[in-house]
Parts: sequence; structure tokens; C-alpha cells
Amino acid sequence: MNNKLGVLYSFRRCPYAMRARLGLLFAGVSVDLREVVLKNKPPQMLAISPKGTVPVLQLADGTVIEESRDIMLWALNQNDPQCLLDNTVGAQAKALIDQNDTEFKYWLDRYKYADRYPDMSQEAYRQKGEQFLRTLEALLTQHPYLFGERIGVADIAIMPFVRQFAHVDRALFYRLPYVHVQRWLRHWLEHPLFLQAMTKYTPWSEGDDVVVFGS
Repeated sequence: MNNKLGVLYSFRRCPYAMRARLGLLFAGVSVDLREVVLKNKPPQMLAISPKGTVPVLQLADGTVIEESRDIMLWALNQNDPQCLLDNTVGAQAKALIDQNDTEFKYWLDRYKYADRYPDMSQEAYRQKGEQFLRTLEALLTQHPYLFGERIGVADIAIMPFVRQFAHVDRALFYRLPYVHVQRWLRHWLEHPLFLQAMTKYTPWSEGDDVVVFGS
């Protein structure tokens, strides 16, 4: 480990890990990225975070940050050149992220893996998830990002989950009556920092060269 960098254990397709990587990129904070295979989690990660989920960030001083929101906020508190942490909407942003992480994620999981949850149909799970999309649509009708004219922390925290919802059935998603959410998501899918966040890396093994992410 480069003692000047923290170490981020990540998994490219995980929406929680996406938001953490986006936070680091917007902050311009570099880390030693270790791509994880979830079926074969490295013991080094489990030693610092026994819960075994990604992302996990170990700072240079040994501090471990285990939650994606905390990683995102830690990075932006180090450096926030684009003012994503806008205090004027801080409470509103937090409430919307809370709703994403509890209510929307609950229905998203059931929509994506409907065969595991036979109590309702996939369509019914999608319709439950659409309640949150309607909340986002109302916000995005007013301005290009969730809380204004520029990107905020809520955008990078929530977008990976909307992306996952859309990718269950992309053709259907773009037929739904949420034109502003669709425009917002399309913009994000082409954003240079999102494309950088989604770079593919070889899964990490002990002894591999350091992969510097975020520079």
C-alpha cells in the first residue's frame, strides 16, 4: 500500500460503490483501488470490515469507512470544488438520499430479482419503485439537477440506483412517463466522471501493483 493513499475496496457494478467512486472523483481525492470479486472477497478487506460489503475505504491513518454515503461525504469534505455539499439544501438532500436508500432500494431489489420475491409481480414491484421516480420527476421538472442548476450530492448518491432500475428493462424504462428523469439519467451516463468511475479493472490480488484511482 502506498502510505500516501487510502485503499478503496470496490466492485464496479455495485451502485453503492459507484456513488463512493463518484464522490472521490468529484473531490479529486486519489485512492489505491482494489476491485473485488464478491464471490471471493479478499481476506484483507474482511479483516478491516467483517460485514463483507463494498465499498470499504481504509484511510492512510488506518481509519476504516464502511458506508458508501460516509465515503462520499468524507471525500467531499476534503475538497469540494464544485460545491456539491450545498448547505442551503443539505437537509432536503439528506432526506431524499434516505428515501432512496430505504424505500426505493427496497422496491428496486424486488423489481430486479422478482423471481426471488413471489409475493407480487415484477410489474407491481416496478410500479412501487415508480413512486420515487415521480418524486425525482417533480424535482427535475424545475431544474436540470435534483436541487438546482448544478450537480449536488443527491445526484451522485441517487443516480446509480436509478440507473440500476432502468437497466432491468431499458426499453420499458424509456417508455415510462418520466421524461425529465430519463433526460437526467442519459446526461449522467455520458458524464466524463461517470465514465471514469465505470472503468473496468482486473480484480485485485495481493502483490499487484497499486492502481491509482481518482487522479
